[in-house]
Amino acid sequence: MRIALVVFPAGKHTAGDPLLAASLVRGMESMGHRTDILDRDGLGRLPGYDYLVFLAEPLSFFSGKIPAAARDAFSHSGGLGRKKGAAFIKKKGLFSSRALSRLMALMEKEGIIVNWSDFVLGQAQAEALGKRIGA
Repeated sequence: MRIALVVFPAGKHTAGDPLLAASLVRGMESMGHRTDILDRDGLGRLPGYDYLVFLAEPLSFFSGKIPAAARDAFSHSGGLGRKKGAAFIKKKGLFSSRALSRLMALMEKEGIIVNWSDFVLGQAQAEALGKRIGA
């Protein structure tokens, strides 16, 4: 299965946590899936994938907001209706569950069927989550 992993870092000029994304990819590829990590520029290619995985982190420790880049990305991606997807939030702060629900609401608004959502605590857990995608 072709899987796209889209990472939305908290800061405008940061890459997020590349180790978490790499661990997710390692887990998915160990199950035989072909996985690509996409940034904001590659979102036009999302309709060509079978499964969509979104990894975001809250803006701050006391915030349940997700990066504005996520909202912009969904509005420009187009053609995502009836695709299955997963929403992951890096556990950070008091309102991480609020950030997860906001990410899921954005995905569902675009027509993505969210069949899995979870918090990512560390690299080991990210790899374990990646192994369960598409199973």
